[in-house]
Amino acid sequence: MRIRCGYTVALETFGPTPMVLLLNIRPERQPDLRSREVIALDPPVAVRQFRDPFGNVATRILAPGGRITMSADFEIEDRGRPDDHAPEARQIPVQDLPDEVLPFLLGSRYCDTDKLSQTAWDLFGSSPEGWVRVQAIVDYAHGRLHFDYMQADATRSAADGHAQQVGVCRDFAHLAITLCRCMNIPARYATGYLGDIGVPKDPAPMDFSAWFEVYLDGPAGPRWYTFDARHNRPRIGRIVMAYGRDATDCAITTSFGPAPLAGFSVRTDEVGDPT
Repeated sequence: MRIRCGYTVALETFGPTPMVLLLNIRPERQPDLRSREVIALDPPVAVRQFRDPFGNVATRILAPGGRITMSADFEIEDRGRPDDHAPEARQIPVQDLPDEVLPFLLGSRYCDTDKLSQTAWDLFGSSPEGWVRVQAIVDYAHGRLHFDYMQADATRSAADGHAQQVGVCRDFAHLAITLCRCMNIPARYATGYLGDIGVPKDPAPMDFSAWFEVYLDGPAGPRWYTFDARHNRPRIGRIVMAYGRDATDCAITTSFGPAPLAGFSVRTDEVGDPT
């Protein structure tokens, strides 16, 4: 299938403001593009792109002051199948994990493993290892938190969300990631596009979405598998923009100075084959 994606993000700045943007899709998905993915900036400013430590495509700009608007519109080919399901995937002993996976076992800004370790072992210590344990964690996070967009809180950690029992998609991801890490299962945060493809249309305005991946040994060998604690069901059409330890590493905009949001919209829709 083909999916049309895009966004418009406007920020107010109060003088020259350096920014780092994570608004491009991941390099692994770029071969699937069927039109150019270009960040349009109004007013136009110089841009420089680089790969951050997690392999994300990052863009550096210097906003001149006043309102700056970022936008993009592109089409991408997608396999059109739900997230992979591998209930036989097993947990890999820590000593056998690749070096590059180890950081995703550790606590991070929003994934405060030190506060939830005992809770995790109390809840999941007797569950079977591997896929079954991860799904038990996802079920728990999905049931523990109540989704409420109006109660989004940029400072809420996994332990905070667990206590408050409320959050948005990033909070569901943070809680599940943290509980997985407490159980020695590598878990990484993911953000990107997720449209209402194959599910009832959500009347709420579209937004970028957050989910997570875990590293397990599946039928074809060790790899990352997608899980979604908010929706708790396989979905079609995930377009990843960034991976990281948590939302800090995957912020779509990071400004080094005040830059309040002045406008925001995201578009993700299935389109017919133009041929």
